[in-house]
Amino acid sequence: MTPYNTILLAVDFTPDASLIADRARRLAHASDAHLHLIHVVEHIPIDAAGEFMGPPQTDLHEEMIETARERLRDYARAEGLEHAARHVAAGYTKQEILVHAETIAADLIVVGSHGRHGLALLLGSTANAVLHGAPCDVLAVRLY
Repeated sequence: MTPYNTILLAVDFTPDASLIADRARRLAHASDAHLHLIHVVEHIPIDAAGEFMGPPQTDLHEEMIETARERLRDYARAEGLEHAARHVAAGYTKQEILVHAETIAADLIVVGSHGRHGLALLLGSTANAVLHGAPCDVLAVRLY
């Protein structure tokens, strides 16, 4: 197996995120790969009619992004990943993960996957979407 050079870890701040980080950290270490973290803020300011809302919501959106940056920094520190590149994006999770993977030329994306019942629920919707759209390998870490 060829070692990976650039690994992208999708972080969602769930209680299981530490387990996923551990797997990504070990893979990065074993491959001497660059590790990147990404968290996606999925807040799109629209009103009930589906129209984009103006400045008051924009301020809230910027606050959410800044909070996510702080949480990602704290998460990286807590997981021993201080030297990993960190990126916070705003938009649709699947799309932002895939775009960032291409931008950094990732050869592995690491995401969490909830082991639910039935084939249709084998992967979470984000993990499934990333798996089917990824330009590289995807490791779906099984979470119980």
